[in-house]
Amino acid sequence: MTGFGFSVLDVAPEPYAATPILTARLRVTAAGDDPVHAVALRCQVRIEPQRRSYGSAERESLRDLFGQRSQWPDTVRPFLWLQCSTLVPGFTGSTEASLSLPASYDFEVAAAKYLHALGDGEIPLLFLFSGTVFSGGTAFSGGTASSGAVSSGAGPTAHTPAGFAVQQLSWSAEARHRLPVAVWRALLDQHFPNSAWLRVHRETFAALQHFRAGHGLLDWDDTVTALLRHASEEVR
Repeated sequence: MTGFGFSVLDVAPEPYAATPILTARLRVTAAGDDPVHAVALRCQVRIEPQRRSYGSAERESLRDLFGQRSQWPDTVRPFLWLQCSTLVPGFTGSTEASLSLPASYDFEVAAAKYLHALGDGEIPLLFLFSGTVFSGGTAFSGGTASSGAVSSGAGPTAHTPAGFAVQQLSWSAEARHRLPVAVWRALLDQHFPNSAWLRVHRETFAALQHFRAGHGLLDWDDTVTALLRHASEEVR
């Protein structure tokens, strides 16, 4: 089997997408001289929160996700952010490919809570690759990845009489990347400038609509502000 290596060159907002999407630019390297016809690539993107430090405001914002600071040694663990896929065109040796990362701004999702809590710095990401390699030539043998990438193992290889081969990549293929928080915020500002999204039950939404209409409020921001003001007056 051929050794495959992957590295993440950069991650940037997709400028013309209708929904929030980050585009990761990948370097894919195959050991040996046999041509690769295509790679049907699958990817899991995980956040590794234990690989960065946090300020006091960030720790307070992350309490809902990780609990009290004393619990963090047990609760701060890698978690899944995205699952995505792409088709890498044919190449020999190495090539670049783009991987679309659709981003959610739903605060019921753990990743959105985590990302929103970060003030600055970087987001430690782990890309785990799998998929199917279509290639030609002779049977594959082991190889190593280029500098900066992590070499993968691979599953069984099937061959046709004409020498066409199908190879399965295992999940041991991986690469790390530190995404600047500023890139994430630029993506959100591109689609939701100065805004945040909350998901509520239909009954809650109906009650909010009734309150808004009854008080002649112009928008949802005014509605929530009025409710907060009312709650604050009751507390006093």
